[in-house]
Amino acid sequence: MSTGAANFESYRFSTRELPERMRMQLWRENFARAIVHADIEPLSDVPFRAEATLHALQGLRTIALKGSAMRFERSQTNIVDGDDSIGLIISSPGRSELSQRGQEIELRGGNAIAILHSEPVTVSYLGGWQFGLAVPRPALASRVTDVDDLAMQPISHRSEALRLLMTYVRSALKERTLASPKLREAVVSHIQDLAALAISERAPLGESNASAVVAARHSVALDHIAAHFQDPELTLEVVADQQRISPRYLQRLMASSGTSFTECVNELRLQRAFILLNEPNDGARRICDIALEVGFSDISHFNRLFRARFGDSPRRVRSARKG
Repeated sequence: MSTGAANFESYRFSTRELPERMRMQLWRENFARAIVHADIEPLSDVPFRAEATLHALQGLRTIALKGSAMRFERSQTNIVDGDDSIGLIISSPGRSELSQRGQEIELRGGNAIAILHSEPVTVSYLGGWQFGLAVPRPALASRVTDVDDLAMQPISHRSEALRLLMTYVRSALKERTLASPKLREAVVSHIQDLAALAISERAPLGESNASAVVAARHSVALDHIAAHFQDPELTLEVVADQQRISPRYLQRLMASSGTSFTECVNELRLQRAFILLNEPNDGARRICDIALEVGFSDISHFNRLFRARFGDSPRRVRSARKG
């Protein structure tokens, strides 16, 4: 299904609404053979179910999968499709077994592994949740020496590059972000950089100035702020500690987007307060209680910031809604 953005396709397949007797057949034909170019066999006798979401951009493909235990196999027959991409499979919280180049690896607990789509491979998905991405081999070969030799080498879930990669992917692969060609190219380039760092097992990234690492750390910081802005104890130091970076480095990350940590937090709090003040059934709540709920501990400070942001006092904004 096209999302309407050039070079960005999104596909979703689910057996949920299909008759049980047709699920495996349609899964094989419409998903396995037509899209991922692999043969699939169920690994249990329970009623088959599967759900998958795929995204395809220029230079990147991703898949999120959950369902019954099943085996994917790209044989000599399948690899004639000419796909030379390198796949990165992350298994969490489920378990997978992979076989390629005479090696057999068990994958679980958020660990990852790289595979070669240009060579026969078997992936036994044993339940839970699995995520995978595929990057064209030339894109990784230009970033990593002897990239083929890194296939089938387990990558720990503790890898900082893998952690940044997964967090960045979750926040960046949104249709709204990808609608712009320039942003789309930047996102793909950052993901390719982070994937290269993850599979090459380089030293800890520290406070790297590499653009992909900066973009990923900034994205992680914004996600953390968005999830915790109502906490009055949220500080620059708390977010920096959560990311294992220094507060000064986080300050530089925030400044790179044209706003400070404090400005970002205050904006989220003020927007939330504005919404609460305009809720039809919220007239009985005191304004000071709303200020406290969104994270402000100083009511006078909240009133000043609110007036500066919206051009009127909280009380008048609420009164205007009633009128």
